[in-house]
Amino acid sequence: MTGHSLNPLQRWKLQTGDDSRKQRGSGVSFRIMINGMQVCSYIWMAFYTIWLLAALRTKRAAEHVGWGKLLSYTIPVALGYYCMFSPYVGLDWLQARILPRNQGLAAAAIVITLAGMAFAVWARVYLGRNWSSLPTIKEQHQLIRSGPYRLVRHPIYTGFLLAMTGTFLANGRVRGALSIVLLWTGWQVKSRMEERFMVRTFGAEYEDYRRTTGGLFPRLPG
Repeated sequence: MTGHSLNPLQRWKLQTGDDSRKQRGSGVSFRIMINGMQVCSYIWMAFYTIWLLAALRTKRAAEHVGWGKLLSYTIPVALGYYCMFSPYVGLDWLQARILPRNQGLAAAAIVITLAGMAFAVWARVYLGRNWSSLPTIKEQHQLIRSGPYRLVRHPIYTGFLLAMTGTFLANGRVRGALSIVLLWTGWQVKSRMEERFMVRTFGAEYEDYRRTTGGLFPRLPG
């Protein structure tokens, strides 16, 4: 069949077929990447709802930090979550993509996000009613060194960082990478405040724990 014998509809399909297939292919990849971020966002919303509800069952605080110190870590943490999840970041360079959109990264993002959350939940279960959202010492506070606390001193923050790193794979932008830095900074500041309470409460026992166990990451042997 020659081009002259084709009707107008057949000629249009012949001319646009390749471009349409390319657009459909790129469209599938784009939707998978967007869905990866959406899935991670929904997982985080569900996770934090359950996490905050569980906060109702904790011991009474015997001592906690003041508002000034509270702001020193909550500000970078809040900015970190904003950078990761909010599309309304005004600087163009923060919106630049540094990771490609593809199905593999989207799947990895979801798996790593869930793995980090599972590690944080494991730590929360072991901490029990000693847990607090603020740097504090609870009444009848106990020093936990088993389970995930055998690996790191602050496994909840380790789990959050791992989960947010997974979400960054779906985000894929400069603002997502900046989010990880801000969150790490905030949790480092908070963990040092907590450790001052712990040293004052448990003394040499906690000093020994700190010498043998890493903070946010496992200590390398040797």
